[in-house]
Amino acid sequence: MAFRFGDKAWGQWPLTAETYNQWANDSVNDSPLTNLFMDYETFGEHQWADTGIFEFFESFVDNWLSNPDNTFYTVSGAIETHQPAGEISMPHTVTWADTERDLTAWLGNSMQQEALRHLYALEHDIIRTSDLSLISDWRKLQTSDHVYYMCTKWFTDGDVHAYFSPYESPYDAFLYFMNALRDIRYRLHAYHNTGGLHG
Repeated sequence: MAFRFGDKAWGQWPLTAETYNQWANDSVNDSPLTNLFMDYETFGEHQWADTGIFEFFESFVDNWLSNPDNTFYTVSGAIETHQPAGEISMPHTVTWADTERDLTAWLGNSMQQEALRHLYALEHDIIRTSDLSLISDWRKLQTSDHVYYMCTKWFTDGDVHAYFSPYESPYDAFLYFMNALRDIRYRLHAYHNTGGLHG
C-alpha cells in the first residue's frame, strides 16, 4: 500500500478495500494477528489524496471491523493481548532500508560517518549548558533523515533515497548539515564566552 497503491503499472491496481480486506482476513487464518506498518507520509505524501488513499483506508477499516472477530491493536495492545510465540535471535541491526536491510543507508559512507562523529562529539558540552533551545536544536540534528539524505547508493536503492531527499545530491545534504552543525558549535562557543557555563 505504501508505495504501490497509486501505481497504475502495478498488477493489482486499482486496489479496492474489499480486496485488501480479504488479504488481511486470509493472513490471520493461521496466525493471531497481522501487522500493518506504514509511515504517516504514506497518506497524503507518498500516496496523494487524488489516488483515493483516504477513502480506501476508511472503507477498509469499516470492512475489517464489520467482522465482530476483527479488531485493531497498537503494538503495546498486541503484546498485552497475545502470548509470545517464540524468540528471534537478532545479533545484527536490521532495518527497513535498502537491499541490505542494515545501517548502510545511514552509515555507509565517509560523509555520513564524519557528520555523525562531529555531531555526537558535541554531546557532553551541549548537555552541560542546560540551554533548552540549544539542546533541542542539537537533538533535531540527530533525526535519521539527515544522514539518510547523504547516502550515495545508486541503482534501485539510490532512486528511493533521491525520491525522499529535498537536496540535489547527497553532497549538498552533507554541506547543509555541516553548516547547521557549525551554527550549533558557534552558539555553544558563544555560550561559553558569555560565561553561561558554570562548574
